[in-house]
Amino acid sequence: MPNKSNDKAAGEFIEFIEDVARQLTPLGVPAVAARLYGYLLLAPEPVSLDAIAADLQVARSTAFVAARLLEQYMLARRIGQRGTKRVLYEASDNYEAMLVVQNRLLENLAEVFDRGSGVAAAPARERLVEVAEFYRVTRRAMDEALEAWRAARR
Repeated sequence: MPNKSNDKAAGEFIEFIEDVARQLTPLGVPAVAARLYGYLLLAPEPVSLDAIAADLQVARSTAFVAARLLEQYMLARRIGQRGTKRVLYEASDNYEAMLVVQNRLLENLAEVFDRGSGVAAAPARERLVEVAEFYRVTRRAMDEALEAWRAARR
């Protein structure tokens, strides 16, 4: 967190963290994990759970659970400290990883809906076929966007 003596910077830091949380919590991300993501995005270097807990004013165990969840979402990375059990966390710079996982989910759901359309009555069958196609179109668009992102970074 910025130097606590600079109230304006500290306030802007906190405001950013809360803004990130306001965007992510409606999507189902727990508030502490959403706040931690905002915090990690601003952190100039990897941070310990103790620092996270102190700066976000949460229990260390709460910070740990939030950090592990962000790892699962591929939004954070854990860095082990050689010769110690201590770990540090930083925001992931693999921006596309979460979308790659979501694309797999979209394709898997489309396949499930295709199977369901084979056993459903007419109105439900049409709905399942349509949502399966929507998910496939979305997946293809995301694949194209990811490829454009990769090409731009080369």
